[in-house]
Amino acid sequence: MSARTWFLLGVLFLHHSAFAAETPNVVVILSDDQGWGDLSVNGNVNLRTPNLDSLARDGARFERFYVCPVCAPTRAEFLTGRYHPRGGVRGVTSGGERLDLDEKTIADTFKSAGYATGAFGKWHNGTQFPYHPNARGFNEYYGFTSGHWGEYFNPPLEHNGQPVQGHGFITDDLTDHAITFIKASKDRPFFCYLPFNTPHSPMQVPDRSYDKFKNADLKLRALGSEREDLAMTRVALALCENIDENVGRVLKTLEELSLDRNTIVLYFSDNGPNSWRWNGGMRGRKGSTDEGGVRSPLLIRWPEQIRPGTHVKRISGAIDLLPTLADLAGIPVKPVKPFDGISLAPLLLGTALENQPDRMIFSHWNGKVSVRSQEYRLDAANRLYDMVRDPGQQRDVTPDHPEVSARLIQAVAGWKADVLPELNKQDDRPFPVGYREFPSTILPARDGLPHGKVRRSANAPNCSYFTNWSSTDDRITWDIEVNTGGRYEAVIHYTCASADVGSEIELSLNEQRFRGKVIEAYDPPLRGKEHDRVPRGGESYVKDFKPLSLGITSLKPGRGLLTLRALAVPSQQVIDVRSVVLRLIEPDGPG
Repeated sequence: MSARTWFLLGVLFLHHSAFAAETPNVVVILSDDQGWGDLSVNGNVNLRTPNLDSLARDGARFERFYVCPVCAPTRAEFLTGRYHPRGGVRGVTSGGERLDLDEKTIADTFKSAGYATGAFGKWHNGTQFPYHPNARGFNEYYGFTSGHWGEYFNPPLEHNGQPVQGHGFITDDLTDHAITFIKASKDRPFFCYLPFNTPHSPMQVPDRSYDKFKNADLKLRALGSEREDLAMTRVALALCENIDENVGRVLKTLEELSLDRNTIVLYFSDNGPNSWRWNGGMRGRKGSTDEGGVRSPLLIRWPEQIRPGTHVKRISGAIDLLPTLADLAGIPVKPVKPFDGISLAPLLLGTALENQPDRMIFSHWNGKVSVRSQEYRLDAANRLYDMVRDPGQQRDVTPDHPEVSARLIQAVAGWKADVLPELNKQDDRPFPVGYREFPSTILPARDGLPHGKVRRSANAPNCSYFTNWSSTDDRITWDIEVNTGGRYEAVIHYTCASADVGSEIELSLNEQRFRGKVIEAYDPPLRGKEHDRVPRGGESYVKDFKPLSLGITSLKPGRGLLTLRALAVPSQQVIDVRSVVLRLIEPDGPG
């Protein structure tokens, strides 16, 4: 090798090393249904969260940080820096949770800047490619894309679109994979997104976390404690301590790799608490646009850049996280669509002006809109509250401040006119199928519609399967659009009791047909109940499903109604169905 070649290689190495040293890594950890009050740093003496508390001690704690009342909208606002209705997120299941494909994500931003990107956990913004995280800027993905899951021990998950079996308790497993990603990416900048799915129900937690709480005398209770289910609270607190333990594992990994000084670690939750429990005396919980439903912890640590013990009192929201993290990382951002959020970097780095102009942050869910200014909240019924003097929203102060009320009412009307029109239209987005770069497309029961006597295994669609399929008049349909014409294999994931073997099944799309016969019984028991600490609400129990190929046929590009029906039912039931998978095995034309 010539001297010049060695010189050029040395320059490239030094450039890479300097880039890696000067460019911060980013770890974003998101909890699911954890309230502002579920941390000891916020005054809850019912539990201890020392690792999360350390982020506040060694970095910054935001006093008034706001998310959405439910999961998918908050995740969309974090991903885009924009209010969730702008990105088409109108629900939490059955396709309403999908983030429009013309939205650029935070992972796109960091990936384009040379970062390794990985996400490990609950995605909840679309399942099928190109809604899938691997198409939204994440090179690596491990977890589940649904809104909730039915089993937390050794659960069925996916890795980059392929089904896998999880190992152990889900939060521990997701953390294991995030740590593996961090170790594999240690020599280049990385963006690691760790969206946990706890303390969302079902309320399952390992013994090591639960034993402390199963008979605990809780000192702090919910506002209106008669509504509190203490058994539920105990499990929720155990899950929060389990989260804290796993956050500690991430922080320890960064320290062991000597990455802690140059890694931004950010922690927040996606909505208020999922049950009535202590939450600082605030009104509302998950699903509410009141303070208790939308106020979240926000903790950020970046040693040598953010002064330890920084306490930010200015209001902020999930819409601010993309512009903030890009700003801190020195990534110039030219958004395809304007941000609703702003960079909080000046507040974190101590460069903000003392007399910043007041701003407003809007909270929306299910047609209800509330707005928060630095001092006031106007609730969805147009009642005004002085949040400095009355953080529990006990007294309507509209008569005392009519001018403030009028200004905020006008602001809400303007926001609704600007942001909500798209949500008033019917959601006409089919589920996409058949991309060359992602040839297998799963169509879960969550995204289908039952007809006739077919019903879901639970009221909440997210982790359900179809059951009670008993006649040739019953149907299950999915509204799909085939992207690439070619030969496809269709596979259904089913269970069937031995007495019901023999049904003949057809899956059709326009004029094309897949057909098969159930010749093998597969009837495993339901799983999940044995791990529940309290009875579950709307989530389905789960079971293992067996694949059955319905053969191969050609599909043309275009939209249609994919229909699953029985041609013959020799016994009482056809099958239970978890999903249909369409796999592109031979595309038409050159790739």
